Amino acid sequence: MSDLSPRKYAPIAVSSESTVVAEYIPDVAGASSYQSEADLERELIRLLQLQAYEYLPITSEALLVANLRTQLEALNAMRFSDTEWEQFFSERIAGANDGIVEKTVRIQEDHVQLLKRDDGSIKNVTLIDKQNIHNNRLQVINQFEIGQGDGGSARSNRYDVTLLVNGLPMVHIELKRRGVDIREAFNQIDRYQRDSFWAGSGLFEYVQLFVISNGTLTKYYSNTTRRQHLSESAGSKRVRKTSNSFEFTSWWADAQNKPITDLSAFAKTFFAKHSLLNILTKYCVLTADRMLLVMRPYQIVATERILQRIDISTNYKTLGSVAAGGYVWHTTGSGKTLTSFKGAQLASKLPSVDKVLFVVDRKDLDYQTMREYDRFEKGAANSNTSTAVLKKQLEDPGARIIITTIQKLSTFIAANKGHAIYDGHVVIIFDECHRSQFGDMHTAITKAFKRYNLFGFTGTPIFAANSGSGGNPQLKTTEQAFGEKLHTYTIVDAITDKNVLPFRIDYVNTIKVGSPDDSQVSAIDKESVLLDPRRISDIVKYTLEHFDQKTKRAEHYTLGERRVRGFNALFATASIEAARTYYNHFQLQQEGLPSDKRLKVGLIYSYGANDAVEDGALDEEGFDTGALSMDARSFLEDAIQDYNDMFGTSFDTSADRFQNYYKDLSLKLKTREIDLVIVVNMFLTGFDATTLNTLFVDKNLRAHGLIQAYSRTNRILNSVKTYGNIVSFRDLEDETNDAIALFGNKDARGVVLLKPYGEYYNDYAEKVTELLSTFPLGQPIIGEAAQKEFIKLFGAILRLQNILTSFDEFTGNAILTDRQGQDYRSVYLDLYAEFRKDKDADKEQINDDVVFEIELIKQVEINVDYILMLVQKYRDERGDGDDKEIRAEISRAVDASPTLRNKKDLIEDFVDSLSVDGEIDQEWRAFIAAKRGAELDTIINEENLRPDETRVFVETAFRDGQIRTTGTAITKVLPPVSRFSADGGHGEKKQRVIQKLGAFFERFFGLSAGSDG
Repeated sequence: MSDLSPRKYAPIAVSSESTVVAEYIPDVAGASSYQSEADLERELIRLLQLQAYEYLPITSEALLVANLRTQLEALNAMRFSDTEWEQFFSERIAGANDGIVEKTVRIQEDHVQLLKRDDGSIKNVTLIDKQNIHNNRLQVINQFEIGQGDGGSARSNRYDVTLLVNGLPMVHIELKRRGVDIREAFNQIDRYQRDSFWAGSGLFEYVQLFVISNGTLTKYYSNTTRRQHLSESAGSKRVRKTSNSFEFTSWWADAQNKPITDLSAFAKTFFAKHSLLNILTKYCVLTADRMLLVMRPYQIVATERILQRIDISTNYKTLGSVAAGGYVWHTTGSGKTLTSFKGAQLASKLPSVDKVLFVVDRKDLDYQTMREYDRFEKGAANSNTSTAVLKKQLEDPGARIIITTIQKLSTFIAANKGHAIYDGHVVIIFDECHRSQFGDMHTAITKAFKRYNLFGFTGTPIFAANSGSGGNPQLKTTEQAFGEKLHTYTIVDAITDKNVLPFRIDYVNTIKVGSPDDSQVSAIDKESVLLDPRRISDIVKYTLEHFDQKTKRAEHYTLGERRVRGFNALFATASIEAARTYYNHFQLQQEGLPSDKRLKVGLIYSYGANDAVEDGALDEEGFDTGALSMDARSFLEDAIQDYNDMFGTSFDTSADRFQNYYKDLSLKLKTREIDLVIVVNMFLTGFDATTLNTLFVDKNLRAHGLIQAYSRTNRILNSVKTYGNIVSFRDLEDETNDAIALFGNKDARGVVLLKPYGEYYNDYAEKVTELLSTFPLGQPIIGEAAQKEFIKLFGAILRLQNILTSFDEFTGNAILTDRQGQDYRSVYLDLYAEFRKDKDADKEQINDDVVFEIELIKQVEINVDYILMLVQKYRDERGDGDDKEIRAEISRAVDASPTLRNKKDLIEDFVDSLSVDGEIDQEWRAFIAAKRGAELDTIINEENLRPDETRVFVETAFRDGQIRTTGTAITKVLPPVSRFSADGGHGEKKQRVIQKLGAFFERFFGLSAGSDG
């Protein structure tokens, strides 16, 4: 981009007609005197009058209806006769059977109503002008009164401030004086809805937006948020447990995402005439299920910047270049689909645009997006199952918005050279612009189309820091592929605004001694330790024990028409083999339980080209079950049969039925009918289920893949769901910190953990007091029992200290001095090493000396303070994150870790072979393969086995993950032998061979990243 670009665009980006102000600078002069609620109301009305709202002293329904008639006459340049008005009002405005839904539909979709005139002619009467918004008249009234008994009202109510658009109440503002909780205003509106909004002619049911304020804090929300809230809490005393309560109110903000909370600032920005009218006419979406969604400021900014970019590129003739597009970075969970839909919908109405293509990058996103799009506008998205349908749609002038997958689009391009559509003005919007768009397909699309705008939406952009090493060097990052960033709304912004929940992460250590630090190096995760049945059994036991607590099974809430308990979870595994092992262990451990106590567990995986992807992206699993190995496919078939038995369905692994299984499983997750689904990569990106609150992780994640996976858990649902839980059975702390630093914000620091500081500190003080009195320094700790007690106590203190150092309050309040800490640590390490010594195990036999013990080692809440602190820390320490540092870091970690001291040589061998660069992986595999071959030859020679049969037997064992000691397979490898021979009979020989092959299998299983994994 040239240096001139920003200057060229700036005037338009901050034009006075932008709905969201570019940057709001608050007034410096602050008032000092006490402000009553009446003063607050007067000040608001004064500000509105300054912005050309007409103030009306209307306090009764008769005056309200008379004013409505006058306003509609002015807007439509006509006069009603009394008869016409009575008929129009009773049939087209205040029908006896119309409620909030009907009135909302009228404003959003049916704002031109038919009037039958006295002379028999028909006239269109517009309720709100959506083409020329400044034709609408804005008025403000206050203290409108509904007396008890008026039109059926249950009690008398007086409303604070209401804004009329062409005489209809469309925005209602409820005020509380400064110092009063803003929720009281929210609850007050609930009472009005119950008692009186519907009273009389029910004109107050035309209110589309509510604003609540206590002067200091101001929020807005749509009418259906309130309607849902009421219908769900009707008849229930537990109002707070509903899914559309106060959690669904929004802050207004400027384009930098700085919330505008003070009422006077809100009045100058949100209630600016063009802003309010734009929101009412353009930036509300009525979904297929008749919910009114009002867009948030960052969604509006992004949409308008896309429209501005289309206009500019058309005028400046830059269509068909990177300069004509751009990308929107809105964090996962912040409502990208709604924004991209609005962008597509409004772009399709621009006179210069011929078609809008909405491109999704995989089939499961296709289902997801289709449903979302269909919710926003029935029929806007006809998913095309074949390129023939796509071709027809592209040639149909009536099909303005088309949804397709990137694969289908590139197939169409390959098959239709020189098609007329390539010359048209086409806006192409990518819903999730990660990896797939950076390759040949991206090049094909940009070569074929001549006059295009290319826009991408992503929650996790590819920056230089997380880009891969392969591929086209010109298309490494999101910016290179799509153009400049049009708007940013990071995970920090979203958590601050409470548009997504914070995460709480439990790091659970599953291997006490001798665990290679697998989080640093991709190939170590193949280490057989991680798939050891003892470890997996422990993890499943831990998961079952903590499942109710994590998913809040004790709490009830309403979901649609049903009352449900708690939430559900995903379990992410590292490979198909791991997923199968976990599924088996869940089945085994739940066998004896009565069916109502058993978790409903599902399993899904499909063929993926890679297990781990170097740049942090999760490998894409399509629906290709045909490419699975026979074993993996038949296992999946069995698991789907279990699902069929559970739910009375009839799915299997054939192409169509497997896709339907996927759809059904995703639906059951969304409706909370299944408890836990074990996955490899499916459902970890692009999948939204608000009922999902926990992700159990036993796989390596990093960068955008990690954020994507974690973000499955943090969608807002209700007041019961307070954060997204991550339970990590691997040490992903550095990866988590790096990813959040990369996708978080730019400055500030500080950390808050979920439990208050005091709780940790009291526990720490108690334990240190016990340590100092029971084990004073300088006195030997005599006896094994006392030594074990000391290890346990000091270990607990170390863990508490680790957490407490995150709190500022802890500075200067440590009870142990630095010297005492060092001395105690020396004793601790010495005793620890003494107890953990391997008495007679061969040091290379990793599994034999591993103690599998589940222990929660750290719990971190990823909230805003924590993220900002990390961003700062990582920027300061790592610069651009030079990878050479990682090698040194592993060595330091090994030196400092009591659990790794006795494995140092083994781990360093691993790390040296695995962490230099990508090529080492191949060398490592070759090294293991050669070693394995040589050792197997030795066994064959020593025991005089049949070479070919033995190799087949061993390969089968590696494929199945176990040695089959029964059946005929083992006898085929043995040499012909007399049952009566002198050197120990057939039975002994068989046992000896089984033992040797078993030891060989244990030694090499899982070590290479080749076919055994």
